[in-house]
Amino acid sequence: MTAVTERVATVPPGHRVPARGWQGRRLAPYLFVLPALALFATFKLYPIVWSFWLSLFRTDGALQTFAGAANYERLAADPLFWTALRNTGVILLVQVPIMLALAIGLAVALNSRLLRLKGFIRLGFFMPMVTGLVAYGLLFAVLLNPQFGLVNWVLGLIGLSPVPWLTDTLWARIAIGLALTWHYTGYNAVIYLSRLQALPQDHYDAAAVDGAGAWNRFRHVTLPGLRPVILLTLILSTIGTLQLFDEPYVMTNGGPDNSTLTVGLYLYNNGFKYFDFGYASAIAYALAVIIGLLGIAQFRFLGDRS
Repeated sequence: MTAVTERVATVPPGHRVPARGWQGRRLAPYLFVLPALALFATFKLYPIVWSFWLSLFRTDGALQTFAGAANYERLAADPLFWTALRNTGVILLVQVPIMLALAIGLAVALNSRLLRLKGFIRLGFFMPMVTGLVAYGLLFAVLLNPQFGLVNWVLGLIGLSPVPWLTDTLWARIAIGLALTWHYTGYNAVIYLSRLQALPQDHYDAAAVDGAGAWNRFRHVTLPGLRPVILLTLILSTIGTLQLFDEPYVMTNGGPDNSTLTVGLYLYNNGFKYFDFGYASAIAYALAVIIGLLGIAQFRFLGDRS
């Protein structure tokens, strides 16, 4: 029996425990979470609120003047912003589905009973995720260098012409997509693999008894079982892609001809290259609204409807 219960048990009939002790116990949880709340308010909530306040100001050199919704009106009529949004949307609609499809196939292969050295192979596919964003961006910039890159050198060995990976608008986008796919496929595959290992084997046995082949078992058992984590990885990939910055900044700096300019890179240029923090904050809030709307749409159309 604890000290508290002993104290309560020894209170004479008709007497009440002093309220101070009970109030202290009620306040204790709030005292424990107070440091986390203070850190959140200082490093998260305050910057969010201050960014919105900045978005209402126009920057003229070192002078900031209140402009109301002028930055948002400017954003709606800014062709470069729409170019950046279109480039980001292309990556989202093309690269993300390919990456997630590869991750599902990889997870199914890694879950096979026939596979040997599973731990080593899983680690190998997950290792790219450990690599820093800038480091692997520089790695791909060197590998895909049109003149001195290893990839074009290998293509020359087998008789193919060099590819203008980082100097052509189409190939530059493909290069960004290749880098993203290499970095994040293994990470998503590990998430899918953890879900696959939690699926009941009875479902597969029942499907096999009913005469379902490998494809039908994958279609009617594996994919429905993966639905929750597919939604999770889709939302995470959507958020990450819409915030894409490091890879285009390191590999192409948004070029050539703004073909790899993303919303994140455009935000950075306005804030830290042109020091137009009001307009950069407006871009940030517009991006947050877009991410929120896409997240709601994904939950609505892909979420659990049971």
